[in-house]
Amino acid sequence: MGKINKVSFAHQASLLKSRFPNSKVNVERDQKITWEATLQPTPLSNIYRVKVIYAKDQYPKSFVVNPKPLKLVKGENVLPHVYNTNKQQLCLFYPDGKEWNTSKLLVRTIVPWISEWLYYYELWLGTGEWLGGGTKHKKSNK
Repeated sequence: MGKINKVSFAHQASLLKSRFPNSKVNVERDQKITWEATLQPTPLSNIYRVKVIYAKDQYPKSFVVNPKPLKLVKGENVLPHVYNTNKQQLCLFYPDGKEWNTSKLLVRTIVPWISEWLYYYELWLGTGEWLGGGTKHKKSNK
């Protein structure tokens, strides 16, 4: 398999700021990006404040910052398809390198996947069933 061409943090930040001009982007010496913005998955959806933290040699971590806490379906005590309910850290892809790697653009992968997660979250609130696919997670609030 060929070498993966890594997208620089500066380029990632530039594209995020270009696509989301009202967002906040912070780049720390080509070692880490923190991006915060509002997303609305559909015209009828709520507006969510989200954050992505992408550090060198790590996968991007995605969070819903506001509202916090996100509502839960009656009878549930954790969010579906998250790594952490209290931190509202979303599970967006399998960390095996096939769906996301350092050659991918955050603006074309992680950001749309967050919006898609929010869409399925709203469906979950309405139906009580997670329709977004993926694998089962251990129930965790930590």
